[in-house]
Amino acid sequence: MKHLFFLTFILFFTIMANGQVFDTRSPLHQAFNNNPQWFSRIASNPDSFRVQIIYTQINRNKKNKPSFKEFSYRLNNQEYFYPASTVKMPIALLALEKINELGIKGLTRNSIMITDSASASQDHVYNQPNANDGAPTIENYIKQIFLVSDNDAFNRLYEFLGQEYIQRKLKEKGYPDVIIRHRLQVNRTVEQQAITNPVKFYDTAGNLIYEQPSFKSNAVFETTNVMLGKGYMKNGKLINQPFSFLNKNRIYLQDLHHILQSVIFPEQFPRKKRFNLTEDDYAFVKKYMSIYPRESESPSYDSSYYYDTYCKFLLQGSERKTLYPNVKIYNKVGDAYGFLLDIAYITDPSNNIEFMLSAVISCNTDGIYNDDQYEYDAIGFPFMRDLGIAIYQQELQRKGKLPIIK
Repeated sequence: MKHLFFLTFILFFTIMANGQVFDTRSPLHQAFNNNPQWFSRIASNPDSFRVQIIYTQINRNKKNKPSFKEFSYRLNNQEYFYPASTVKMPIALLALEKINELGIKGLTRNSIMITDSASASQDHVYNQPNANDGAPTIENYIKQIFLVSDNDAFNRLYEFLGQEYIQRKLKEKGYPDVIIRHRLQVNRTVEQQAITNPVKFYDTAGNLIYEQPSFKSNAVFETTNVMLGKGYMKNGKLINQPFSFLNKNRIYLQDLHHILQSVIFPEQFPRKKRFNLTEDDYAFVKKYMSIYPRESESPSYDSSYYYDTYCKFLLQGSERKTLYPNVKIYNKVGDAYGFLLDIAYITDPSNNIEFMLSAVISCNTDGIYNDDQYEYDAIGFPFMRDLGIAIYQQELQRKGKLPIIK
């Protein structure tokens, strides 16, 4: 009997390297097992793809109050992934929070924001070409972050907040391990990343509302000296050594998942763990998390380049057409250094479906970094699409759910 019990335990449970125990009967394992045509390659060797997934089932009671049941696959905080553009989500939320906390008369997310420079290494920004009115504002930057994942928009908000504010605020909300310490797509030293730009806010009449000088952060970060792969490209030459992610950003998958959850379901989180947003802020953020670039009037985008699913990986992959027109996806994606991520709340009220799904996968099978030879199209996007479809199909069959009331 003891041997039989032990064998049964082995069949039903997998013990991961970080000591966590995962039920192999969970919906995520079922999604893999029921769809070998999609997942056999990755499921047979998930460690090599550094896959991590979180899936949250959502149920509502008769009063429409949601409850959550969370499942994970290979969730491991000791296994580093580069978070890429997903760090833009908490930065956008904190920018709104800082505006609200400053409480300065006339200062809003629509105030004109002029970013100046305190040194040759800093950019100065006096207009915003992607905005129809050309005005650089917190609101326009956040729109660009969620619509097309704009890097310059992130950098302006990063400079408005500064490392210390970001670190302190996220720690207060229950995310003490988050490290957001650098701008994106610009080459700066560690010291330069710590120094913010001077920023001024004006009203539409040109009157100065608020001025924030340049300052140097004293934030202390945990060392993230992770070495990955077998080589990397530098100045056109292959360096046959692992690539270092020292001084790079870091955020755990469950932190991203719960940050999004706190935006979609703020009333289900203690006030101290929420972002300090107004009802209008929440509506604004959720709108631009979910609409397609073509649906935005300001800024406006060329739909031939910024197609509907440009920033919708789960359930859509890299398909140019919308695979599920009735589905609405509130999310933030990221891709860099071969890592592909999507953090999403997916809802289809017509079929009584809503769930959260977050995933990361490494698409760098040759182990060479900075060569721009990543298998996003061959591995990453199909995986994201198929994972979303598999969970969506399971949700269609899931019983006992009450209708979603919006």
